[in-house]
This record gives sequence, structure tokens and C-alpha cells, in this order.
Amino acid sequence: MNGILPLWKERGMTSHDCVFKLRKILKTKKVGHTGTLDPNVEGVLPICIGQATRIAEYITDDGKTYEAIISIGRSTTTEDAEGETVEENTTHKSFSRATILAALTQLTGTITQTPPMYSAVKVNGKKLYEYARAGQTVERPTRQVTIYDLALLDEADIFQGEQVQFAIRIACSKGTYIRTLAVQIGEMLGYPAHMQALVRTASGTFIKENCFTLAQVQELMDNEQIGEKILPVEHALKSYPFIEIDEANDKQISNGQVLEMHTLLKQHDKIVYAKNGRARAVYVAHPTKENRMKPEKMFPELEQEV
Repeated sequence: MNGILPLWKERGMTSHDCVFKLRKILKTKKVGHTGTLDPNVEGVLPICIGQATRIAEYITDDGKTYEAIISIGRSTTTEDAEGETVEENTTHKSFSRATILAALTQLTGTITQTPPMYSAVKVNGKKLYEYARAGQTVERPTRQVTIYDLALLDEADIFQGEQVQFAIRIACSKGTYIRTLAVQIGEMLGYPAHMQALVRTASGTFIKENCFTLAQVQELMDNEQIGEKILPVEHALKSYPFIEIDEANDKQISNGQVLEMHTLLKQHDKIVYAKNGRARAVYVAHPTKENRMKPEKMFPELEQEV
């Protein structure tokens, strides 16, 4: 069993919980997720099985799309609804649609974020949430992330009340903290804020409509239909150019040899060599040899499945 299972992670479970349960359901140990989702977040979580675990990092590095509810008027220790209140402003607030759109525009593009204390980012070999739970505060590293698009999903012209809430859709790069983005939106509007709720609707090429819950996976397994739903490794690689292997380079690629750089690698950071449409190797520019390229991932087992 090799491929990617587009899982819909339900609220209340960790990503590790999902992997643990899937190993039992699928009766295989070689199962890995592609980036953690907090227990209180539901959404798309591609699961790599068998040889597909080799490209889990590619899916993790892909952009993500989320839908979030932003709450203006209260900030929390965790930057989401589950944390303790840090600051609260109960005055009546009123924002025009144009005001909120202007704030979203200012936060579109490359922005700087400081990860929240309640996060899995490591400082000196220890996760930030471990410091937070011990009541300790440490200096957190800032990071640059890219917000490709921020869309206001609510259609109201005026947003008002003591606690103002609105829904947004975020298309962003790997490593973006939506909780922190909620706080930043509040700062733009002049008030404390937090993320009230969050759903991941897409991860790279995997979308909500393709996903299965754990219960559905179990049913598919029981009915011996799971093989029809697991997507091939090639699905996760389709954003890169595919080059069909020919007799001239078949043996070299099978042996993982360094090759002369393909012209397509000057336009893309990776290319995929395939045989009969099945991925055999992912090549990248050689780090030290000019105009040469080397295999980053090899999939010799996939050829045998054809």
C-alpha cells in the first residue's frame, strides 16, 4: 500500500492520534502525517502511506488554505478561544467593511510573525508550550511567512458590538500561525483579538472535498475499497514537471547517478523522472557541482507496482 490518503481530521484529536488509529485500521506501520493540526482545529490532513512517506516533507512545505473566525475585543494566552484572558475591551465597537478589508490588505504579502508561547516551536531544544506550561517566558524567534490572499467571507457592511466577529479565508505559506494572524488583525484595528475557530480547507493539492473521516476509512477498509481512494504518490508531485525516462537514461536514473542538469531545473526547484507515468526519482540541482543535478528522492518500489 503506497500513496496518500486525504484525511479529514476531526476536532479533539491530535495529528499523532490520527496516525495511531490509521496504523491499526490500515494494518500497516508505515504511516505518517504531513504537518500537525492543533486538537481544536479540524480539516485537511494528507496522510502518507508506504513509499509516499518519503515525500511527506513536500506536502508539509506546500501552501495551506484556512477559514477562520476572528474575534475582536479579547486576547488570550494561547491566542485562541481556549486560552485565559490576557486583555479585554468591552466597549462597543464598530468597523466598516472597508476598514476590515484595509487591515487584511496590510497583512497580505510577506509578513513577520512571532510564534505564540503555546506552540511546538523549539527554543534551546525545548518546545515553547513546555516553557509556557511551566510558567516560564523565553525569547521567541521571529519568522517571515507569506500570506498569498486574505478574503473577508462575511457580507455585512458594518461589524459592531462588544465582541466583533467575522470570518476570513487565508491562503498562506508553510509555518504561518493563524492564531498570531488573528492577533495581528486586532492590532491593525486597534483592539485585542484572538482566533475563535479554525478549519483547514486545503493542504497543497489536497482539498476538503477529497477527504475521508476515520470512520469512513474504516468502512472503506472493511469493504475492501480503500485501494480505490488512496491517491498515488504522483498526485503530490504534480506541481513539478514530469519527464518520461527513456532508454538513454533509464539505468543512470535507476542507479541514482548525478546527471547533467535538465533545462527545466533552471525554472523549477524539482523535476520528476517517471516511467509509464509512475514516479521513479525526484531530481534537484546539485549543491556543489555546477550544471549538475542529483536525486533527492528515489521510488524504485513504485515501478514494480505497474
